[in-house]
Amino acid sequence: MTEAVRTQALFKRFGQQVAVAGVDLVVPAGSFAGLVGPNGAGKTTTLSMVTGLLRPDGGLAEIGGFNVWRDPAEVKARIGVLPEGLRLFERLSGRELLMYNGRLRNIPKAEVEKRAEELLRVMDLTDSADKLVVDYSTGMRKKIGLAAALLHNPSVLFLDEPFEGVDPVSANTLTEVLQRYTASGSTVIFSSHVMDLVERLCDWVSVMNGGYIVAQGPLAEVRGERSLNDTFLQLVGGSRENGEEGLSWLGSH
Repeated sequence: MTEAVRTQALFKRFGQQVAVAGVDLVVPAGSFAGLVGPNGAGKTTTLSMVTGLLRPDGGLAEIGGFNVWRDPAEVKARIGVLPEGLRLFERLSGRELLMYNGRLRNIPKAEVEKRAEELLRVMDLTDSADKLVVDYSTGMRKKIGLAAALLHNPSVLFLDEPFEGVDPVSANTLTEVLQRYTASGSTVIFSSHVMDLVERLCDWVSVMNGGYIVAQGPLAEVRGERSLNDTFLQLVGGSRENGEEGLSWLGSH
């Protein structure tokens, strides 16, 4: 198995709080991989360390065999990132944002223009290409953010909750683009706590809880004979019975 991403004993502490307690994450090249876990499991912190946005306190992170912190230029040339809480240059238009990102990557101007037009068309943003990003809806922001992340043709794409707050039409567009991307042999890693979405899109899944990876592998093997949601609840200690006791007053009139 060729590994697109590998971490070993990745660790991060914020004061007395251990956010990531020693993560051994493996993602095969060419996979559509989901990183799932409850809120506070350490997903965003893990992705931030793997993409070079946050320095770990210990452990190893590699992209395509390159060390994230020893070979930052090699790594950043190979990855695209759509982070949680996406912040964009809002006083640029969508087209200007893509041109700016392309020039930062030292892509020739003519090639940036060509790629930008294609991405705007595929993302259904052509009619809004010259509008300021500040006037974009949440779905449009996610789409232009994904276009910017794909512009330099990375081999590995990291997405943190990419479908959160996105309408069904925009979500369908994002899904189609990502499936085309992985079909070409590239790798997508996205974090989510929506099990149905991961089950529908992914062929590989890593389950986090309490700062650790508690299960990992091909989706079919991790979920077994059950739904991914049922397997997830068992792995992270969730219970369908949590709300059955107490709150006897609720709804009584």
